[in-house]
Amino acid sequence: MASATAQKLSREEFRRQKDLDAARKAGTAPAALDEEGKPINPHIPQYISQAPWYLNSGAPSLSHQRKVEEDKSQDKLDNWYDRGAKAGPAAKKYRKGACENCGAMSHKRKDCLERPRKKGAKYTNRDIQADEVVQDVAAGYAAKRDRWNGYDATEYKKVYDEYAAVDAARQKLREEEIDNRTTTDLAAVRKVAKTSKGEGKAADPDFGSSEDEDEDEDKYADAADAVGQHLDAKTRITVRNLRIREDTAKYLINLDPDSAYYDPKTRSMRDAPITNVPPEEAKFAGDNFYRFSGESEEVQKLQLFAWQAAQRGNDVHLTSNPTAGELLHQEFKQKKEELKDSTKTSILAKYGGAEYLDAAPKELRQGQTENYVEYSRTGQVIKGKERAKARSKYPEDSYINNHTSVWGSWFDKSTAQWGYACCHSTLHISYCAGLAGIEATEASSAKQLLSSSLPPEASSSSSKAEPVKQNDKIEQNFSKKRVGEGDVALDKEKLEQALRDEKKRKAKAGYEDEERYSKKSKSGTVESSTHEVTEEQLEAYRMNRRMAEDPMTNYVDKDDY
Repeated sequence: MASATAQKLSREEFRRQKDLDAARKAGTAPAALDEEGKPINPHIPQYISQAPWYLNSGAPSLSHQRKVEEDKSQDKLDNWYDRGAKAGPAAKKYRKGACENCGAMSHKRKDCLERPRKKGAKYTNRDIQADEVVQDVAAGYAAKRDRWNGYDATEYKKVYDEYAAVDAARQKLREEEIDNRTTTDLAAVRKVAKTSKGEGKAADPDFGSSEDEDEDEDKYADAADAVGQHLDAKTRITVRNLRIREDTAKYLINLDPDSAYYDPKTRSMRDAPITNVPPEEAKFAGDNFYRFSGESEEVQKLQLFAWQAAQRGNDVHLTSNPTAGELLHQEFKQKKEELKDSTKTSILAKYGGAEYLDAAPKELRQGQTENYVEYSRTGQVIKGKERAKARSKYPEDSYINNHTSVWGSWFDKSTAQWGYACCHSTLHISYCAGLAGIEATEASSAKQLLSSSLPPEASSSSSKAEPVKQNDKIEQNFSKKRVGEGDVALDKEKLEQALRDEKKRKAKAGYEDEERYSKKSKSGTVESSTHEVTEEQLEAYRMNRRMAEDPMTNYVDKDDY
């Protein structure tokens, strides 16, 4: 860090100072210390660490950057003169240099606060006052400008005691007037107290009066108002002028964070917090509902009319004179209707076409409307009326040929075809045969035909196994389960046969593609065109498949044991 001295350094001293600053920044040399013994950060720039010439102390320091601590003891409010303090007992004889009026040594005659005597203490040597304590109070900036500095709060006790004495005297006088009466009627006693109070008020103005004593305590209790209400004792009408605490705030009606937004700055919630309740029945339906319901729209139109009329030079102000604004608005609407009717009549008289005015509305002719409809997130109508949904241009639910269901209402899993659910017919635009058609379809199915051609014993056994096999095929085609998944029960004989076939297939590598797509087997029999693969064939393929990703596939142990 640069030195704080103002003397000019030589070239060698300047170089050593630079090396020392670099060593201090690198941490190899100890940091410089100020006058308080605190280390100075070597990374502080020179324009901060170097003190100006009028604050330069000749040593490295940062005291010129610190705030000077001020003595705030002079700003204390209790730092004031001790009034009436005496230095000691009074002298018995006049002393030279003392006050000629009272004989005290602490001031002169022109500064004396005693009553000027006809003959001063200098000449009489009588009633010499004690010396006051001369205090030097150094008040600060705030203490000099404090209007209550030095005020003694105990002096107000005199005012309090005076008013307390007046109240006690007034109460005692009222009690004496009541004791002088012989009646014991409470109403009469109150009347006497009230009249006596009025007489005393007129007779003795020193007692004074206050507004709190115009009526007695019972009357104050009767006229007391409840919180948020104003009670008129004469008419017994309660007028509410404040919101009672039992009212629920609008942002507490629905605590769902995705509900209507509440603006805390304007305290407004434009949408309804509860959407599944009609606005007319809701406790609070949103500010927009109140803004566009009742007579609010009429007031908005009236205000707009007043603004437009004022722009045209008319003296219309809705706030200062609402009655004149309302009358002018009604007159304006009446003239506007008359002008509209006269214009319509003149156009029809000139061009004709009155017969076209009786046509159906445009909304019914085109199915369109300009009505604004607002929906909620759940599809409910918030504002406006919901328009009727447009139906399809194709006929719906029209049954033909004695059918009771439409085409495509039934699906045949065995043939994978659509049909009618009423008769299970898969022929489009066919005649419905009802239950007879269902029975005929079941009888003509491949399953029934196969069962009828087999012997009774074979047919019975095949009839039991066929539904299970057919269901397995359907489940395999339409479900996510595939061959080889889950618990698989393999037949050992079929697995051995599948392994032999797989080995033969791999042995004929050159004719693999030809055999795969051929329809004849080695024996010359025609293979079925089905794409089904048995569990045993899949297992044989997995067992003979070469796993290229297996690191131990090409491993050969050549060690001899």
